[in-house]
Amino acid sequence: MSDWWDRNIVEPGKLPLLLSLAAFVVTFVVTRTITRMIRAGIGPFKDNVSSSGLHVHHAVPGLLALVTGAFVSLGTDAGSTWHAVAAVLIGAGTSLVLDEFAMILRLQDVYWSDEGRVSVEMISLALACLLFTMVGVAPFGIDRMGSQELATRTGALGATLVSLVLIVVCVLKGKPRLALFGAFLPFVAWWGAIRLARPTSPWARRRYGDARRAEAAQRAARFDARWAPVLDRLSDLVAGKPSLPDP
Repeated sequence: MSDWWDRNIVEPGKLPLLLSLAAFVVTFVVTRTITRMIRAGIGPFKDNVSSSGLHVHHAVPGLLALVTGAFVSLGTDAGSTWHAVAAVLIGAGTSLVLDEFAMILRLQDVYWSDEGRVSVEMISLALACLLFTMVGVAPFGIDRMGSQELATRTGALGATLVSLVLIVVCVLKGKPRLALFGAFLPFVAWWGAIRLARPTSPWARRRYGDARRAEAAQRAARFDARWAPVLDRLSDLVAGKPSLPDP
């Protein structure tokens, strides 16, 4: 275990990235737990609005942590304690900001509306990117590799790049949810990439004729009728069920 840690984390210089990833995930879980408690009117944070009506959204401390971490990382040497502190600040700050991404995008409080799920989708996308970077199979930054290990790592890197291409195809075909799930479950990305695109997607507009687009519309309607409730329940499990109408 110690040898694996040194070769895959320490030697390639991925320890700050791992700390940032851990801070990102922990911050998101804690933040969503607190916001759900506030929503339910329980816990120590339920009265979080001052007498003047001011409510500081958690994107604000997130921005402060993100900016502080960025400047600290620029002013410290790699491998130092402060560099590790900067990685934690960047991970936590990014998580806090992206958790309110939909509010920043809309400039409205859509946190508990259906549009607020965009924040969780951005969190999932950022997490997938971090995990791809941390996958530990890329043959860069690691010394003393034999031919077999190099071949294994190169093959795994190739498979990762193929998965990324398929995820992009899913997005172009108008399937952002499948793209997000495909970042964690590659077979989902394969499935989404080989099936018909959504009729209003860039892929369909550029590559489909009228007949093909009509077939895509029928396929999309059948898919939504069968799977949309399941995907909505998964989103509710992570983000919380919307209780406000979209503006």
